[in-house]
Amino acid sequence: METITSTFRGRRMSFAQLQASSSRKSSGKPVEKWAVYKQLCIAKHIFGVNDRCLAVLSSLLSFYPENEISEKNGLIVFPSNRQLSLRAHGMAESTLRRHLASLVDAGLIARRDSPNGKRYAYKDRGGEVEEAFGFSFAPLLYRANEIAQTAERVLADAKLLKRTRERITLQRRDLAQMFEAALEETPSDEWKDAYQRFRAIVNALPRRAPIGDLEAILEQFTLLRAEIDNLLISIDNVQDLSVNERQYERQQYESLPESLFESKNIQKIDLKGIPTSKTAQSKCVVSQSSADKIPLDMVLRACPDIRDYAPAGISCWRDLIEVSRVVSGFLGIARSAYLEASQTMSLEGVSAVVAWLLQRAGEIQAPGGYLRSLTQKARGGGFSIVQVLMTGLKANAPRAG
Repeated sequence: METITSTFRGRRMSFAQLQASSSRKSSGKPVEKWAVYKQLCIAKHIFGVNDRCLAVLSSLLSFYPENEISEKNGLIVFPSNRQLSLRAHGMAESTLRRHLASLVDAGLIARRDSPNGKRYAYKDRGGEVEEAFGFSFAPLLYRANEIAQTAERVLADAKLLKRTRERITLQRRDLAQMFEAALEETPSDEWKDAYQRFRAIVNALPRRAPIGDLEAILEQFTLLRAEIDNLLISIDNVQDLSVNERQYERQQYESLPESLFESKNIQKIDLKGIPTSKTAQSKCVVSQSSADKIPLDMVLRACPDIRDYAPAGISCWRDLIEVSRVVSGFLGIARSAYLEASQTMSLEGVSAVVAWLLQRAGEIQAPGGYLRSLTQKARGGGFSIVQVLMTGLKANAPRAG
């Protein structure tokens, strides 16, 4: 096994050289020289070397005759400084010596000095090298596994850093667009306060930051995004209720409240003429006249499947309205179609229709289009939700045997 000699002319021996000359724990398996070189390029800052050092190492490796570094092939190369300089693109010899010393100090190569400090080799009659003095790749061979693992960690860290920066950029862009739109529509104190906090986070963004700092910034953006989403939901709910109620009140004076369905003791409902109460006394107080004309119990008996989507139960019209909003999304009903129907039929009416569409989901291929069609009929006075519910009650009634 190749050994490391003492240094020439009292030159300082690095700790890496001491390790290389001692008994090694590694098996020293052969490694592909350019593969380990590329891995070292990736992890260069971990091992304390720069680009110029790597250029010198590349020059040294080019003098190694085999593609694989192994003890069998020998570990010593012995080029002169002039030869090294030529292969290092004409690097000055003083610079070359400095970077060679850096490679030795980093524990990537080791010196095997001859008695006179020159680099040469003794060869047998067949031309095989018997003993050589120069630079040893023993440290590179025995640290190959360490270099490979370090390169993997560096790549993983770089990937995580890149992904985190991308997520921060996306969150920042989305939030900026949300604030721009929201402050034009509803410049409330809540939005202004949230925007100030958003700007504080953006202004504190560093040009370069470690992954820990970036993850903390991303967490701040994520929390702010959740807060904004809640603000949007609350505004959406308020607008749905207030805007629709104003439109319903106006519709009372624009259309005649004719009955659409008459039989012995059953009256059809003109969904266009259903008035809504202006104020709600409690959570479950909504459009009292609608609740009177369409009994909630009738809807639940005719459309029992809607109960499956209300874990807390349906005890009032408000419960049914909330559940129908969720179910409409499951059925693929567009928000615009739901809003248009609620403006024509009232919130209670459209919630009853959605419950009926859910009950017949297996028969109706396009619930969204079907709802738009019913809305058009209701607008022209040709649709009665009570008649539909009565049909559902008959279908659900137990057959006499």
